[in-house]
Amino acid sequence: MRLYSTLQRELVELPPAPSTIGMYVCGPTVYQRAHIGNARPFVLFSWIRNWLRLSQYDVTYVHNITDINDSIYEAAPGASAELAARATAWYLEDIRDLGLGMPDHVPKASETIDEIITMIERLIRTDYAYAVAGDVYFRVARHREYGQLSNQRPDEMEEQEPNPLKVDPRDFALWKANKPGEDTWWDSPWGRGRPGWHIECSAMAEKLLGPCYELHGAGLDIVFPHNENELAQSRALGSEYARIWMHNGMLRFTGEKMSKSLGNVRTIRDALERWGRETLLVFFATAKWSHPIDFSDETLRAAEARAESFREIFRRPSIPAGGGEWARYSAALEDDFNTPEALAVMHEWRDHELLRRAFDVFGLASLAELAEAPEEIVELAERRKGARGASDFEQADALRDEIEAAGWVVRDVSDGFQLVPKP
Repeated sequence: MRLYSTLQRELVELPPAPSTIGMYVCGPTVYQRAHIGNARPFVLFSWIRNWLRLSQYDVTYVHNITDINDSIYEAAPGASAELAARATAWYLEDIRDLGLGMPDHVPKASETIDEIITMIERLIRTDYAYAVAGDVYFRVARHREYGQLSNQRPDEMEEQEPNPLKVDPRDFALWKANKPGEDTWWDSPWGRGRPGWHIECSAMAEKLLGPCYELHGAGLDIVFPHNENELAQSRALGSEYARIWMHNGMLRFTGEKMSKSLGNVRTIRDALERWGRETLLVFFATAKWSHPIDFSDETLRAAEARAESFREIFRRPSIPAGGGEWARYSAALEDDFNTPEALAVMHEWRDHELLRRAFDVFGLASLAELAEAPEEIVELAERRKGARGASDFEQADALRDEIEAAGWVVRDVSDGFQLVPKP
């Protein structure tokens, strides 16, 4: 399997199966209900986990929660921990309802403080970090490969976190001294404070996957500074860290990037309630993972129609596919996880068994489940069958209209009739 890596800027081969694959995916900062854009990396890497396991890989999937961050303090002064706990519960509820199963580990930054402090101490001992007035900073100039992930030149970078006490304006915080209004803190060798954003992920990944693992996932918007800093501090400790870095394209609402400031944010919960999980999953599969994807009523209606077309296949007899069809589907996913191509192959199939197998990768098994009509609808259909048998077509048409008004469609088949939910 080949995947495009931001670090190497080319397709990189995974080791052959069976192999062990560690996969770390940056999750959300929790201070409000997560927007639908947060679902894209979760969905993508859940699919990749499913495919790799189907391909006989041993996968450990880690998806973190950032529950210590400036934005949380700003959103709930004096009650940041309570808000973070509440928003974490919302996020876990929302991703569970996508029906893809949960990651193997969902670590929180607040539960990884000991490992974070130990990692910072190691960086100080090797002179990659220094303490000043209760803060600890990473020495960007000492890491000669800094900028390789984001392709930025260190001498052209702007200061990330202004502080006149820093040795170099480009240095970034590993530990931050407690400030007025910040109601959560931990004791450390440098005084009371809390970790910086970037060190949290390095510590959580190393704790659960070790110093070297195969695959790191995140949204394109955090290549710099977050992932760049994450890579630098881990490599400074002598770790290869992640070998492949995948950055999914951004979700755009009616052609623009979603943001709170633009007022066009839609939450995962809103989208689930409006469109349902199957439509959302089909929607995400319609675009290449590394490209942007537009979220609109038009694109969701198109995804809804595609989901319904799959349901329609299971209302009709299965037609066995040719011997090479699974290889076509597999080839699409093996070549940089091309979900639009895989989806196109699936739409050609009328083979129920093959489709069910493919659905398992995408969490769409429910599309193969036919709903059973209520008894009263079945009774109306039986009466219509009797009316047709007696050539009372006016009565048969009236009963058909009554069935459709109740949300069902009756179809005449060779052995009687078939009832399916109305599209």
